[in-house]
Amino acid sequence: MRTAPGGGELSWGIRGAPAGTAGPGPGVRDPSTPPGPGPGRPFQFPEIVSAPLPNGLRVAVAPMGRFPLVTVAVVLLDGGEGEVEGGEAGLAVLAGRALEGGSTRRSGQELARALEGLGASLALHTGWDAVTVSATALAPRLPAMLALLAEVVMEPAFPEPEVERLRNQQRAALRQRRMEPGTLADDMACRVIYAPGTPYHRPLIGTASSLEGADSARVRAFAGRRYGPRRTVVVVAGDVGPEEAIRQVEGAFGTWENRGGDAAGGGIPVARGTGGGRIWLVHRPEAVQSEIRIGQMGAPRNHPRHLDLEVFNTVLGGIFTSRLMLNLREKQGFTYGARSRFSFRRKAGPFLVSTAVTTDVTAPAVREALGEIRGLWQEGPTPGEVGQARDFLTGVFPLRLETTAQLAARVSELFVYDLPDDFFRTYRDRLAEVSPRGVQEAAGAVLNPEEMAVVVVGSAPEVRGPLEDLGWGPVEVLEPPDA
Repeated sequence: MRTAPGGGELSWGIRGAPAGTAGPGPGVRDPSTPPGPGPGRPFQFPEIVSAPLPNGLRVAVAPMGRFPLVTVAVVLLDGGEGEVEGGEAGLAVLAGRALEGGSTRRSGQELARALEGLGASLALHTGWDAVTVSATALAPRLPAMLALLAEVVMEPAFPEPEVERLRNQQRAALRQRRMEPGTLADDMACRVIYAPGTPYHRPLIGTASSLEGADSARVRAFAGRRYGPRRTVVVVAGDVGPEEAIRQVEGAFGTWENRGGDAAGGGIPVARGTGGGRIWLVHRPEAVQSEIRIGQMGAPRNHPRHLDLEVFNTVLGGIFTSRLMLNLREKQGFTYGARSRFSFRRKAGPFLVSTAVTTDVTAPAVREALGEIRGLWQEGPTPGEVGQARDFLTGVFPLRLETTAQLAARVSELFVYDLPDDFFRTYRDRLAEVSPRGVQEAAGAVLNPEEMAVVVVGSAPEVRGPLEDLGWGPVEVLEPPDA
């Protein structure tokens, strides 16, 4: 209540409108109605200049002159876990992480001090498809940074104490994954979605048995086979001209000889498991909630209908206003959050729906999630849903390219996943052409709700009966692998 001039009282309605008034006049926006999305801001992906060196190493330069910074990403295309046999599982991750342990010229601490002197730090990432070694510094320090990165990947020392320390960390992480219900559910879902022998059947960091004998000699041998210039891309993104960048990369990496890493990956096939069309139950004693995963094998990153699948996922469970969120959270009150995701990799990674609910609503949550998947798959999205998904993806695209490190990561994807050179330059234009029919067709070609596996990690005595009553399929107990 506010006091009007002269001492009288003036009542105010919602959002400051005087009670009893007729609302905003002509040309004034009604404050009780949220504004619609505005037009997308213009954005131009930088032109990429790419060139091979005499030793086979490829250089890709993406100029970005907004900041006096430059990022270098050395991408080892055969260094990922996706081409590692089961007996060596986790060795790619171990080798990638051990690169930080120093070179034949200096120890890990000396390497860290040298990078610190440049105002840079080393970032190491080993995934299913590649190893990336990167750093960012002021543009004038590019030659010195390139020299250090070349030393890391061309002359790794892999000292035994460092390898042993990192191996013990991976083994501890495996035990932790088994105790944490969310990651346990992720691992068990992939275990039934993929056949044994397929790398995606197991965790990225390996298994307890495969890491048992992973010593410095095995790591060094692995790197010798997998790391080499003919299967390496050096991406330079930032405030530097293409010709100068290529010249400096050749100065740092030009003497690297091909002793390994010559063959492109692709030798281990990805095979579906036999776990679809049923419910797998992992008993977790005294659990007060259940972790739910529903999914199957999805599509590779370079799938020709990639954007249609992105829109499908966004509508189903990729944003806060997705179907899964509006149903399981807003309508049913089962959960704080539900999401879906394609894990796009060089080969067909998993498609998973994920949520966590209290034990008493486990079966209803599974029923509702399956219903949303089936409904969108059978009927396709509405034009409004497609428009909302396109607006979201169009809007966040530039936000993921604001730094030189983000730009270098996107350019790296072109080589890791064998994407067209203009993939990102034409991304938003192609996204604007996605239609409800195209989304439905793409989802129908890749997914089948009737073949999806349902994995529940929770209290088996309390949830097994209600899950059987769903009639989805048999409920089978799944034992976690040894950590």
